[in-house]
Amino acid sequence: MGSNTLKINGFDHLSSATIRNYFAKLEVEGLLVQHHASGGRVPTDKAFRFYAESCQESPELGRDEEAFLVSLLSKETKEVSLYLQEAVEALSEMSDCAVVISAPRFDQDFVVDVKLLQLDDRRALCVILTDFSLVHTETIYLPKVRDPISVEKIADYFQFRLKGGKRPKLNEEESKFAQTCYNEIILRHFVAYTNMESEDSYRGGFSKLLNHAEFHDPTLLSHALSLLERKGSIQFMLDECFKANSLKFWVGDDLRSAFHEPVSCSLVAVPYRLHTNVVGTIAILGPNRMAYGKIFGLLLRAAELISESLTQSMYKYKITYRQPETKAVGQDKLLSLPSQSLIIEKSYD
Repeated sequence: MGSNTLKINGFDHLSSATIRNYFAKLEVEGLLVQHHASGGRVPTDKAFRFYAESCQESPELGRDEEAFLVSLLSKETKEVSLYLQEAVEALSEMSDCAVVISAPRFDQDFVVDVKLLQLDDRRALCVILTDFSLVHTETIYLPKVRDPISVEKIADYFQFRLKGGKRPKLNEEESKFAQTCYNEIILRHFVAYTNMESEDSYRGGFSKLLNHAEFHDPTLLSHALSLLERKGSIQFMLDECFKANSLKFWVGDDLRSAFHEPVSCSLVAVPYRLHTNVVGTIAILGPNRMAYGKIFGLLLRAAELISESLTQSMYKYKITYRQPETKAVGQDKLLSLPSQSLIIEKSYD
């Protein structure tokens, strides 16, 4: 921004020379930078950080936004995965930024549907849907070329195994393969579900970053998205928020501790709870010049509503949860899980 621009936008009582003197002082303090002699001044990471700190004491949330959040997030539901993904999409739309929610693993879930989609002659995509609306996909490699009719029969067999009813007519080879395939995908899901080395995450709003001029540069956009894609990087920041049990933000170079490439973005995160225990975080990634007061207000209120709704849902549907663990899944753990989660046929008879 140049001095003349500032003068005609609320500072007409100051001369351009006086404004330039203030600019010079702010440059000395490291709050503004002028990239070239004829260019306007640009706030530095330090300036945005100062601005964000000043917004912490007075987070903002309009009445319409408050009403929308309450209508969407204040509900009891057993479909916790769908609920959290809906929260991601709503926060992304309201903030015009990318959103990530980390969550514990919710137990008492079981498979309610299995669908099979043929990708080509030798591969099929298996989609597993659970009672909590969790979607898990697995790719199955077909040992021989199969026509669509044969794959459809195998899909019917999956429905028979899961829901009962009339057993579909398969020849001996198809029946043997269908049984093996079903056991394989259920076991894959079972192991993935029981082994939890890091928090589950729900993400969305990546395309919202394109609405900001900073991310029109493909390199800067790539770096910002890489922060979200690299689980270790984003988790490092979210863990800090988790441990601090309070709202935290990282502006520009603050993110270097987890991401060693130039970044021109900011991350804001706030924890949420089940009962009185912190179990996850909600984070928004956007440009350095984001409206911090609005983002803080949005996140803090969303965290309150999500905490209340999930806690009530846990009580109502008698759902338990668990945090990540590094120990690999053992046989004793597999056998201790709900029997309806695993339906395996031990023989082909």
